[in-house]
Amino acid sequence: MQQIAQILEQAARGYDGYVELRYHDKRTRSLSVEQGKLERSQQRRRMGVGVRVLRGGGWGLASTGSLDLEALRHAIEQAHRAARAASVVGARRVPALAPAELARGNFDQPGVREIRERSLEEKIALAVGLESKIRTASARVASASCWYNEIFEDKAIVTSDGASASFRLVRPEIRMAAVAEKNGELATGSQAIGVTGGWQCLFRNGEGDVFAGRAAQTATDLLGKKGPEGGRATVILAPSIVGLLVHEAIGHTVEADFVLPGSVAAGKLGRLVASELVTLCDSGGSEFYAGAAGTIPVDDEGVVAGRTEIIKNGVLRSYLHNRESAAAFGVEPTGNARAWEYCDQPLIRMRNTYMEPGESSLEEMIEGTESGFLLDGPRNGQADSTGEFMFGVQEARRIDKGKLGDLVKGVSISGIAFDVLASVDAVSDAFRWDLGSGYCGKGQSAKVDAGGPYIRCRAVLGGTQ
Repeated sequence: MQQIAQILEQAARGYDGYVELRYHDKRTRSLSVEQGKLERSQQRRRMGVGVRVLRGGGWGLASTGSLDLEALRHAIEQAHRAARAASVVGARRVPALAPAELARGNFDQPGVREIRERSLEEKIALAVGLESKIRTASARVASASCWYNEIFEDKAIVTSDGASASFRLVRPEIRMAAVAEKNGELATGSQAIGVTGGWQCLFRNGEGDVFAGRAAQTATDLLGKKGPEGGRATVILAPSIVGLLVHEAIGHTVEADFVLPGSVAAGKLGRLVASELVTLCDSGGSEFYAGAAGTIPVDDEGVVAGRTEIIKNGVLRSYLHNRESAAAFGVEPTGNARAWEYCDQPLIRMRNTYMEPGESSLEEMIEGTESGFLLDGPRNGQADSTGEFMFGVQEARRIDKGKLGDLVKGVSISGIAFDVLASVDAVSDAFRWDLGSGYCGKGQSAKVDAGGPYIRCRAVLGGTQ
């Protein structure tokens, strides 16, 4: 990979303006098993070099599928012509890019060899075995599925102002689902895990059979259960729900390209926007323990992908920036420029977004709740630039006089994210990354992770009653 970076450095020499070259080799394998049959086994590879040029206040983009020096220089010249045209007719001018801590060297991540050395037959056997475990766990399980995916990425990023970095990483992930049936009633249960790392990292929190059993158990346990009464309630959110909340309803509102046109976070820097118990961050690294699925050592502008405190003790401290938005705000870039494939333009994207743990235990939080619900397992949902959100919940248990009670189904949670965070009155000392199988969509995909502790707060609960 360092040799490729040297080729890119040679190609970038001698040009005016800012030149950025990004080599990206992405190989994906996916397979799925349903009802005991291998339904799909697919392999895909996309490799090439993306080129960006900033000249005269305009961006120019080009790409090539070749590492040949002549092809690279031809792509740079194409990007230069596009930049000149944009500088003349473009409505938006970019006067400069913010200075940054630019990466130099190789930053390979662990696990690549470990995943690569496992045969396709082993991976198929894993998926077949997990699907069988789900399907045979109970006579009530009507159907089952297991999906395995892995993404290998090799990258080298070179910029004319000093970045020259390369790295390799791998992201394996598994999703499992069960559908249970009783007298025509259907209920579903699912489990998913995903990491940046190897096989041992993927199964750090239990063998695949453990997750398969949980998926089947959840589906069967939900049969015959009723929904909760709707309305505002005290809820304890598990790390999976906390992760979804901080990513979807907070993280997107603080991406600078959403802040500039007026997201709910605009103009709130330095203001108290959440409970003082809340500290919320986004990191290119995997904080607390290794393996978070959105891990990147370097972003796609060659900036070191460090840790950014978005909210510190309830106060909004920072937005998420690329070099262009950082210049507009007069701050340092945060290393959040990311592109899905070599021919995509880097956009401001989250990486690993999380709330920091606190000092309470989950047991103390439950015991201190007179009436409420413990929520775990996000199903789906949506959020917008106002911070308003609504998420489905897979598992919800009543809390009555400090004790866990019945499981309820058909639950959703909604509210204004900053209002919900302002109501937080307890944060657990436990922490978990819990959205590693997730993808974020924003014009193009991005591999992300999110998580946090358990938190107790107030939100609107929706159900069937």
